[in-house]
Amino acid sequence: MLEIVVMTENRERHVRVSARELAGLVRRIGDDGDRFLVVRRVPDLPDVFTQVWHEAGGDYTLEHRDGAADRHFQAMVDGPETVIAAMTRWAREEDDRDAGLPWTLLDMGPVPQVPPLDLGDDEREELEQRVREVLIGGYASRAELAELAEEYLVTADRRPVSREQAAALADRLWLERVVEQRAWRGETDPERLTRAFTALQESGITARENFTCCRSCGESEIGGEGGSDARGFVYFHTQCTDSAAAGHGLMLLYGGFDGSAGTTAAVGREVVAALDAAGLRTAWDGDPSRAITVTPLDWRRRLIG
Repeated sequence: MLEIVVMTENRERHVRVSARELAGLVRRIGDDGDRFLVVRRVPDLPDVFTQVWHEAGGDYTLEHRDGAADRHFQAMVDGPETVIAAMTRWAREEDDRDAGLPWTLLDMGPVPQVPPLDLGDDEREELEQRVREVLIGGYASRAELAELAEEYLVTADRRPVSREQAAALADRLWLERVVEQRAWRGETDPERLTRAFTALQESGITARENFTCCRSCGESEIGGEGGSDARGFVYFHTQCTDSAAAGHGLMLLYGGFDGSAGTTAAVGREVVAALDAAGLRTAWDGDPSRAITVTPLDWRRRLIG
């Protein structure tokens, strides 16, 4: 799999696709509502991407940006196969990924200067702490972190952080975490959790990570996530993620779609077995009215973006 995320005009998001899947996405574009792709690395890096635009019957406009607005290049290409080859080389970070194409440097205009935050020490610390909490949780994108930073201190008569300042703060903290995770080796506990949830999903248990903001919303929405053959569900919401990221273990909520205690208990046993098979320990006494807790847990979720 290529370590990329592909976003389409019609809001599809494809994470870690194969070279063949990337090729299929490129060949597909051209119709109204599906005319471009934006490809970013995993983990996402600020101002690093490649993208292509194509309308049926026309050429392909291929671009890539290499870390800053003054490193934004464009090439006009007459067919999808050249685009596929270039994007695949870019995704693999090959040394010759720019070779053979008529790249021109685009003038993106002056880069605006972002003024420093005008916050007191307490507010600055509170803001950075909250952004870090969500960042360590590992599910937010750079754009979502920037939105959080912009809105967190807003009151009825005050908006102290601009969109540009919020993006700069989110990117700074994001890059710190990217550097930190480079030292991680092997499979992490959140990756084991994802492996267990994937197995549960394949066995007929609807499994969702970081699902909704709270238990009330989760209970009301999880039914819409399952297929017609789903026997039950398991999920954790964003407050559970915050708790896990803070080192307090992870609470899992589960149940049977028929609402019976027997089915709920059976689903709970399947969840515990899947977690155990993935190498995670749980605390649960078998009571279907009690949540399952994954503990101890070393929460190091690698960023995607």
